[in-house]
Amino acid sequence: MEFISGENRGQTLLLPDCLDDYVDGNNVVRIVDAYINNLNLAELGFNKPEPNDTGRPMYDPKDMLKLYVYGYMNRTRSSRGLEKESKRNLEVLWLLGRLSPDHKTIARFRSENAAALKRVFIRFVKFSEGIGLYGKELVAIDGSKFKAVNSRSHNFTKKQINDKIGKITEKIDEYMKGLDRNDEAEGEAGSEKSGEEIAKIIRELRESKERYQGYAAELERTGEKQKSLTDGDSRLMPVNGKMDVCYNVQTAVDAKNKLIVDFQVTNQVNDKNFITPLAGKVQEVLGTEGITAVVDAGYESILDIVSAAAQGVDVHVAGTDFDICLPAKEGEGEEITTHHEGRCVYIAERNISLCPMGNVLYPVFHTTSKKKGGVGVFYNYEACEQCTCKCTDDKRGRFRHKVPMARENFSREHDEEGLQVKQVRIKPDKAIIRQRKSIIEHVFGTVKRGMQAEHLLTKGLEKVTGEFSLTYLAYNIKRAINILGYRKLMAGMA
Repeated sequence: MEFISGENRGQTLLLPDCLDDYVDGNNVVRIVDAYINNLNLAELGFNKPEPNDTGRPMYDPKDMLKLYVYGYMNRTRSSRGLEKESKRNLEVLWLLGRLSPDHKTIARFRSENAAALKRVFIRFVKFSEGIGLYGKELVAIDGSKFKAVNSRSHNFTKKQINDKIGKITEKIDEYMKGLDRNDEAEGEAGSEKSGEEIAKIIRELRESKERYQGYAAELERTGEKQKSLTDGDSRLMPVNGKMDVCYNVQTAVDAKNKLIVDFQVTNQVNDKNFITPLAGKVQEVLGTEGITAVVDAGYESILDIVSAAAQGVDVHVAGTDFDICLPAKEGEGEEITTHHEGRCVYIAERNISLCPMGNVLYPVFHTTSKKKGGVGVFYNYEACEQCTCKCTDDKRGRFRHKVPMARENFSREHDEEGLQVKQVRIKPDKAIIRQRKSIIEHVFGTVKRGMQAEHLLTKGLEKVTGEFSLTYLAYNIKRAINILGYRKLMAGMA
């Protein structure tokens, strides 16, 4: 008995094969094709959504978008990799109708349409919400670090730049002395370097010194703490016990089906002050006024929690349990009795702070420090002397509330007229806190390991946002297919 043998490669076919026969009726690639065909790319702000009247014909942006979405769903994100797939992958041949754009054209499309790609992602979120895939009750918010296109050797802090300048200066001095010695011993044998060689080295060192001095001047002018040479927006951040140059991607995930609602690419090292903006975007995209948000302890910021609560977000922060006092509407004020691990709250519109017992702390003076920068100091010693609750370790029992602000923004003018205060307990629900990891970490694990997108291919906040729009769009489409199946999702698109 013989082995199963294939067709003779030199055999001429009487009729060409039909390309549609190579893609079965329930293939995922048909969903990508159907979804993108229904989009209005001009409305979404894509570059050149209509063909040119003159010149060489260009590729349809819909075809380029299909190629990228398919590639990100199948672990092929680079433009060169997508070019290869367009020549050998039967699904891509079907999707593009045998088109094979070169890698520069593919890369240019992603680079020029970063903002439009984010709108495509949001459009799919709204489509998914319309067919009931989002619960709109609980979202988990967290940040994860993704490796930027910038090595550690091309990232410098202020201290590193100053150290470099100091070492270069020492080398210049050494070579200048060597140049003097060469002049004195001119004509003698045994000199290691000639005067011309030393002069060239000194010239190169001075150019290098000027370059680092330019970096130092730039940091001084912009107020930044780091300088990245390859990707200027990336920053050195702690990642799994080590330091690397990354972006911090803040992501909001709905609890019902672990679908991503929105995200924000940042270069901020920590997670503070992202609850309010992300929760606000979730409310806007999903069309809901009230929602519950759960975050880890890295998000603990009183002003951020208060701001989110004011816009209808029920915030649960892991590891927090304290009382705060907030301005109340007329008739809502209540008696302040005690507090548990209380925190002060700064009320910007009145330029006062409220202590956990509801006392008003007044703006007194402004101070600066190397670690904290500029802070406005608020206190009310008379209220503290009469208060039975000790909020401070100060021997006299006097509490000072320090509010970060620039000196030019500090003012002693304040308004407490007609102020009513209510006490609010910030106490997380343990059942909700336990759900946080299973909601948000599922997404990061799938994206980084399953989709192999732990490192970035583009540079700059805007372009990285466009890249993540493709990554998260591909994740949401794959997730929707797994939940609904091919037929139901196609019916929803119809």
